Amino acid sequence: MKHSIAGIILAGGLSTRMGGGDKPLAMLEGRPLLAHVMDRLQGQVSAVAINANGDPARLAAFALPVVQDSVEGFAGPLAGILAGLEWASASTDARRILTVAADSPFFPMNLADRLFAATEGREQRIAVACSAGRRPPPFALWPVGLAASLRSALLDEDERKVGAFIDRHDHVEVDFELQQIANGSYDPFFNVNTPSDLTEAARLAQAMRS
Repeated sequence: MKHSIAGIILAGGLSTRMGGGDKPLAMLEGRPLLAHVMDRLQGQVSAVAINANGDPARLAAFALPVVQDSVEGFAGPLAGILAGLEWASASTDARRILTVAADSPFFPMNLADRLFAATEGREQRIAVACSAGRRPPPFALWPVGLAASLRSALLDEDERKVGAFIDRHDHVEVDFELQQIANGSYDPFFNVNTPSDLTEAARLAQAMRS
């Protein structure tokens, strides 16, 4: 199964709530957030690329392809998803891409398996991860064939909302439960937006080993 899926790490945001700079390079337990995300993703898919804008040299240490948005103006996650779809079509044999956020270091290790299972028999269906009553939109399995529709939505309709684009296509939501740890639980799609979130991520990582 994993050989039909390419992984895209969405790292194209402006990180304004972290004070600018590259949020995926923020350190968690001595390693960049991006390294934690890579570790979780690489065993689930056949190929991985990073969607990031700006100078790709700053990500050279990760030894992965870096694909930039093909739509100008920082059009948000949809532009990153489009870049991933176009990269997968041109550079891999994958028929789907799995998108994950570069600032979410704890997403499930069975994410690809569960989303793929939800699309059985419906190759053009989008599968979207949900947890805690919400739909974190970057975590989804997308058919590569959606690239033309997504490009049109971005350029012709100025669509910027991931959820709105998903809702106009065949899709299914896949619920992931909160994960239990010592003295509580956590959302597997917890993401780091602020310095205090980074402190909380360190606490969670330590609790997971307890």
